[in-house]
Amino acid sequence: MEKRIAGFSRLTKTEKIEWVTRHFLNESPQAAEDLYGFWHPDQDLQRILDGFSENTLSNYPLPMGVAPNFVINGKDYLVPMVIEESSVVAAASSAAKFWQSLGGFKAKVLSTTKLGQVHFSWNGDIQKLRGLFEEIKLRLLSDATHLTQNMENRGGGIQSIELLDFTDLEAGYYQLKVAFETCDSMGANFINSVLESFADSLQSMVETHPVFADEERDLDIIMSILSNYTPECLVRAWVECPLQAMADSYQGTDVKTFANKFVKAVRIAQIDPYRAVTHNKGIFNGIDAVVLATANDFRAIEACGHAYAARDGQYRSLSYCTIEEGIFKFWLDIPLAVGTVGGLTRLHPLARLSLDMLGNPSAEELMQIIAVTGLAQNFAAVRSLVTTGIQHGHMKMHLTNMLNHLAATPIEMAAANEHFADKAVTFTAVREFLKNLRSQSGALKLS
Repeated sequence: MEKRIAGFSRLTKTEKIEWVTRHFLNESPQAAEDLYGFWHPDQDLQRILDGFSENTLSNYPLPMGVAPNFVINGKDYLVPMVIEESSVVAAASSAAKFWQSLGGFKAKVLSTTKLGQVHFSWNGDIQKLRGLFEEIKLRLLSDATHLTQNMENRGGGIQSIELLDFTDLEAGYYQLKVAFETCDSMGANFINSVLESFADSLQSMVETHPVFADEERDLDIIMSILSNYTPECLVRAWVECPLQAMADSYQGTDVKTFANKFVKAVRIAQIDPYRAVTHNKGIFNGIDAVVLATANDFRAIEACGHAYAARDGQYRSLSYCTIEEGIFKFWLDIPLAVGTVGGLTRLHPLARLSLDMLGNPSAEELMQIIAVTGLAQNFAAVRSLVTTGIQHGHMKMHLTNMLNHLAATPIEMAAANEHFADKAVTFTAVREFLKNLRSQSGALKLS
């Protein structure tokens, strides 16, 4: 049977589902029912959701939870989190509660600059281009005024334009590197529109300016695009307190031993890339969950964060920890380019609700909230690793998923939760417990 099709995107959603189930899902009525079953009953809302992507068949739900008890710069927050991994929201909540009585979390935005690039090839005299660059910049800015005026009225706009020469690495390759301030918007569309305008203006100037010889007029624009690496759009989050104050909150018997092991664990993630990747993944468990809840771009933020973690040539931990003069300090520096206006942040109803829940923060306040959630997640993970071990709490959170997988009834779930309250949770152990429980139940019915 032919499994290729022309014009798939022109089919209605129902026709798409019919074609997919016929050719790739063995004409399964259950598969079609599942796809239809996740359509939103509000047709207007479903049309909005369908507009987020292409060739949509259905919706893919993820749980949206909240982490309470966050105190950031003295202000209380309830943090919305969208994530499918068990224990992430619980861990963030636990860390928030731990630091609540110790002054809470602190955060500040260090810088908010975002970057874009116009990449071009040219074989002319670079000194001519450099000599005219101030004139070129004035032309670029003037031609883009219709694009930048609104952003400038809000306090943003273009901060700088640089001409970079990469001809030692690639013949004829140059770049315009442009810095932007985009206020409360993530700014991707604004940045890309300005860059494309700059490209047109640059090409026009080279083609028409009398300083360039005929053989120098052939400038080739390769591409104009923002960079998702934004090391100057940076936020810092931290916690600190005297060790003795931590001892009052810490449930262990030896807070100095705990703190020293914690510092060492973070230091290991600075030294060893194998550990650093897992360490930073834990940070992004928290960050991504809030980014998704507010309909920001988690892929761009992840890519940028990981590049930043390798900025000195080796991939390292994004967080740091010290004990100096009896003060425990744990902090995180991370680039976060996010927005609270435009895009899906106001179009997706639950993203709007998330921002409402956070008090409708500015982009800078949202940067701080996201960074703090990543730090809280990291604190909870490292605390588990150096004390009870990660599986103790992690697998407890997976117990419900295992029971659902094994089709446990509510009564069986209650019995399993009680049974595993003080026992190691593994899939084999849970399966055996249910097998025995059902066997006993069957025997009782027979008697």
